[in-house]
Amino acid sequence: MPIWEFLATYGWRFLGGAVVTAEQFILAALVAITVALLAGLGKLSGNWLIRGTAVVYIEIFRGTSLLVQLYWIFFVLPLFGINLDKFTAGFLSVGLNIGAYGAELVRGAIRSVPKGQWEAAYALSMSPTKRMRRIILPQALAIMLPSWGNLLIELLKGTALVSLISVADLMFEAKQINASTFLSAEAFGTALVVYYILARFLVTPFMRGLERAMARRLGRT
Repeated sequence: MPIWEFLATYGWRFLGGAVVTAEQFILAALVAITVALLAGLGKLSGNWLIRGTAVVYIEIFRGTSLLVQLYWIFFVLPLFGINLDKFTAGFLSVGLNIGAYGAELVRGAIRSVPKGQWEAAYALSMSPTKRMRRIILPQALAIMLPSWGNLLIELLKGTALVSLISVADLMFEAKQINASTFLSAEAFGTALVVYYILARFLVTPFMRGLERAMARRLGRT
């Protein structure tokens, strides 16, 4: 079957799967960014309980497989009375996994802010919260953004695993089409191209634009 005929027949299914993948990506990214910020700050906390909780979360989610975490959240948590639909379990597991890596980026970036900036904020009698929000975090954000760009691309690719719990994303549709047509090159080749388009022409330009915006805000351009 010629590729154009294949796309004419199954293109709408790939489009639907790409939309679900985009939804999974956006929601997982929101989860990852939120928990990364909380865990990264928590690991720097002087409170042993907050710091310990952050360390346990980071170590567990960085030290175990995303696939195992996905299965735990979807198949095992119901045994403890926590029932999540497959769509929610999908983006939550991916977001929590990537968030554990992001937490270390947050912690490292905050530590990388020059000591003089901390001292200047302290000299201005800023509260710890105000100091972090107005002085430290904006500079830390500029430091961590390039690494977050790579991490979000990894997150996008990680969403492919949600097909294993029957979330009808791009990879799920590709596998279903391949199973019914045995056109492996066309099915998975199309999926490969769509993933590349999402990463190269959506995620990467967005992150680079965000980097430029932060640089302008900090007067680095």
